Amino acid sequence: MKHVAVPYDSDECFLDLAVPRVRAALDEGRRVLVVTGAARLAQLREALGRDFEDVDSRVPASWYDHPYRMLAAYHEYTRGRRTLVIGEPSWTGMSRRQVRELIRCDSVINAALRATAVVMLCLYDLRHVPETVLHYGPVNHPVLLGSDGEMTSSRFVEPHELVLHDDRAPLPEPPGDAGTFRFTARELKRLRQSVGDYARAAGMDRNLITSLVISVSEIAANSVEHGAGYGTITMWTGDGELVCEIADPGGALDDPLPGYIPPEPESPRGYGLWISRQLCDLVELRAEDGLLRVRLHLSMGD
Repeated sequence: MKHVAVPYDSDECFLDLAVPRVRAALDEGRRVLVVTGAARLAQLREALGRDFEDVDSRVPASWYDHPYRMLAAYHEYTRGRRTLVIGEPSWTGMSRRQVRELIRCDSVINAALRATAVVMLCLYDLRHVPETVLHYGPVNHPVLLGSDGEMTSSRFVEPHELVLHDDRAPLPEPPGDAGTFRFTARELKRLRQSVGDYARAAGMDRNLITSLVISVSEIAANSVEHGAGYGTITMWTGDGELVCEIADPGGALDDPLPGYIPPEPESPRGYGLWISRQLCDLVELRAEDGLLRVRLHLSMGD
């Protein structure tokens, strides 16, 4: 894999960077995916002419709005294929939390796609991208593309070493009216019922309750099989989402990127956090004083 940060500052610069690389990739027989806004896609379509018919395109809203699913989509798209990806999120309008998780997943791409034959160009429009995001371009990308060509980033940080704001801050304590359930191996079925009942009573969209129950069940089952064998679940609502924390006194995880990279099909382990990250809006982990806390966030729905 080659993961490249590509800053640009004009429409002409965008086309000068993208058009020859897309044409070269098509000539090499690579599959080409471009994820950018409608205006950029229109410019690229006009510049490429008929060659654009061989380009797959997506808009940022459908590709980047859930960073964990974005990782899965890239993994699926590039598996076993020589690929060129040109990607450009629309950073405006994102919450601080959304920006943080997208920056994190952009870093994780280095590990998730390391064994693939993909060239990924991540575009940064210097006229619009926030300074806080620009800071992480050289941090998340081993290669930088500038006017003098490609160069190695001296600031690159491996994904498992990346620390973002709030990563080491304690999780806020649950509110006093949160619901609490204990579980053991014999109580997993009853636990699923209790989680579903709480979500329904809280008013969660019924189409999302199944995702929540599956996610909680996967994490609790991991605690039973690989942790202490028992734990506590705490649930509450706030800011339009339901939060569920699974606390396991079995200690920390040994995976430096837990749940970010899909397990191999033949692997008997590693599915719990992966599934939960795909189904939930945010998954937070903290390991403190021998207690592992996995906190799941999921929108209540419309």
